[in-house]
Amino acid sequence: MAQDLPTLAVQEALKKCFPVVEEQHALWQSTLRDCQPLFASLSNLAEQLQAAQNLRFNDVPSLRAFPDLKERLRCKQLEAGDIVLDKLADKIATLLKVRDTVSSHVERVFRVYEQHADAVGIDAVLQPSVMSPSLADMLEWLHDIERHYRNSYLKRKYLFSSIQWGDLANIQALPKAWDQISEGEHQDLLQDILLNVSFFLEE
Repeated sequence: MAQDLPTLAVQEALKKCFPVVEEQHALWQSTLRDCQPLFASLSNLAEQLQAAQNLRFNDVPSLRAFPDLKERLRCKQLEAGDIVLDKLADKIATLLKVRDTVSSHVERVFRVYEQHADAVGIDAVLQPSVMSPSLADMLEWLHDIERHYRNSYLKRKYLFSSIQWGDLANIQALPKAWDQISEGEHQDLLQDILLNVSFFLEE
């Protein structure tokens, strides 16, 4: 059985990694859901700011007595927007943490594999069993998962970074733009992979 120890070491590393990925995926999904109402709030505020900008306060007799009303209203709206932006920044930070946690665990698996690759041998790496996909497949899946989070985070961070109060049309379009990122991704990637390794994880 001594020759199987390197293979077992790689399998153990994989068995530790996939549950972490599953746990982080749940956190990622719940964070994305939390972001949707925040983007909707920003979009609504942008609409209100646009409406206030277009309103000629001096043309409304009941508002003429309050010459600074327009500016005070704008300040209040921007203040409310900054509160929402702070909450969104926290959510983006959570997404970054998920990305980094997944990356560090995947890197750990690949380090273990590289340490034992020669001893494991190519045949053992490519050979699936009744209960388990091949090591090669599982390593490739982890690589796909890591790339998914890296790319998804960058797109979402870029969208968040693009928010400027001077571009109200862009802010109004944020909820749709946020959803479009998800639509362009393989939504079932994680579920499909976890299903494929479910028996392996129970061994």
